[in-house]
Amino acid sequence: MVNIGKGAKLGVEECQQQMNDQRWNCSTVARDVSVFGKVMRKASRESAFVYAITSAGVVYEVTRACSRGELRHCACDTNQTGTLRKGFEWGGCSDNIAYGMRFAELFVDSGEQERDARAKMNLHNNFVGRRAVKGHTIIRCKCHGVSASCKYKTCWKAMAPFGVVGSYLRDRYHHGVLVTVDQSSNELVVAEGRYPSNILRDDLVFLEESPDYCVPNSNTGSLGTTGRVCNKTTPGHGSCGILCCGRGFNTIQIEEEYECACKFHWCCYVKCNTCRRIVDKHLCKSPKEDVSASNGSGPQITDSDRQTGLPKKPGKCFSCTS
Repeated sequence: MVNIGKGAKLGVEECQQQMNDQRWNCSTVARDVSVFGKVMRKASRESAFVYAITSAGVVYEVTRACSRGELRHCACDTNQTGTLRKGFEWGGCSDNIAYGMRFAELFVDSGEQERDARAKMNLHNNFVGRRAVKGHTIIRCKCHGVSASCKYKTCWKAMAPFGVVGSYLRDRYHHGVLVTVDQSSNELVVAEGRYPSNILRDDLVFLEESPDYCVPNSNTGSLGTTGRVCNKTTPGHGSCGILCCGRGFNTIQIEEEYECACKFHWCCYVKCNTCRRIVDKHLCKSPKEDVSASNGSGPQITDSDRQTGLPKKPGKCFSCTS
């Protein structure tokens, strides 16, 4: 059971890493029954992603515990044995992902007691998460021979870093499929007028369109994007244009430390000095600031300002050192 908790935590952390440049950034809510708050009550694209990535996290942690010999009824994957070609032999301890998948299915899917549309959605997305781990394996090898000449190699299968799984599921999130329940078969089908017309095994599916997450909304669990750090120089995800929802942004200056004048010393380490520099940070405006500017009661903002930010002026320096 400990590994289930670790897996869920791994999924949450990866969710926040993958979504840090999105309007919904996988924020957690303290003292809520669900760690993600009311966001999870909607059968949305975001819920689909959370179910998939936490399911993947459980598979990952259980499999990792198995490879470390921490689970009584689990051992290395014995399917990978023998010699593939000259000088290449299966050995070591291949990750037993099949065991991790069975374990995750048993415990994670057991929470879906009903067989309504939402349960079908959750079960499908759990399945996608489990398959994501299985679909991203790598081969690790150890060399043998005189002076590690690598004349012979012993190799084993291992799970890819979890960030690779997270990136894959983020792509599935962006290509999620809106579905409904067919009244005759009681199965999930693609919503009318949507393309493609079939649900694929690795599609994340959802039943409700998402809110825009631009402003706080207690009903949807949206925390809004006020005060979020944005990038004013690049388009796309994380840009001020998208993240700030057209409200514009404020620019402040902060002092930060960085490594500089690095030198290599024999042998073998690198020593750096610690330098300080002033950098600009761009923070999304609140809806109130945007309204004030529009009414003429605050600084006037042009369309250009909404893209490039207000003229720089001395800002508050956070976490500065003297």
